[in-house]
Amino acid sequence: MREARAALAAGAGAIHVHVRDTAGRESLAPDDVARCLNAIRDGNPGTSVGISTAAWIVPNANERLSLVEMWGTIPDFASVNVHEEGAIELMRTLLDKGVGIEAGVWNGNAARLLIKSGEVKNCLRILIEPAEASLDPRGSLLEIETALEGVKVPRLLHGADTFAWEAIALAAQRGYDTRAGLEDMLRIPDGSIAKDNAELIAVALRIAQTFFLR
Repeated sequence: MREARAALAAGAGAIHVHVRDTAGRESLAPDDVARCLNAIRDGNPGTSVGISTAAWIVPNANERLSLVEMWGTIPDFASVNVHEEGAIELMRTLLDKGVGIEAGVWNGNAARLLIKSGEVKNCLRILIEPAEASLDPRGSLLEIETALEGVKVPRLLHGADTFAWEAIALAAQRGYDTRAGLEDMLRIPDGSIAKDNAELIAVALRIAQTFFLR
């Protein structure tokens, strides 16, 4: 896939994608998942590819789980929002299939639920998303970090909209992974519209490197 190849050339370490069907709707159907993953992997061999399993794609938790159980072609990792209905069972099903888990936590309650589940140690990383459900993402970030104190699992700080670029800087300061792309922001920090995902990734890397070089 052209966008994936350009993103990797700009410095991305992995690809996160929302699978869509032939009509452009988000999907978790096995055929759609296979078609998406094969297209990215054919053009970018060896690339780690992850997909979203968010509840808005398939709102019914049992249906969502059934679709995942039918996957023949699997992603390298999948993002699972911990607070959503059926999330822990979904995580366990994905783990049984050999899929890495990006555990999405939007607030401190979700972080505590993840710990209580006993699955935090099995996660590929914790996907911290404080801007998804809070008007105070900085405060929510601190709440999540407090809840995760002592948890030794890699973390990815993901921002969106007005918090997107600040999140990238905060991730660099804290030694977290981060993410950039047109799903999260449409403008680069100077206010101009980004040309594509590759430009956003290149700018994000420059921001991160200013902290690494200090």
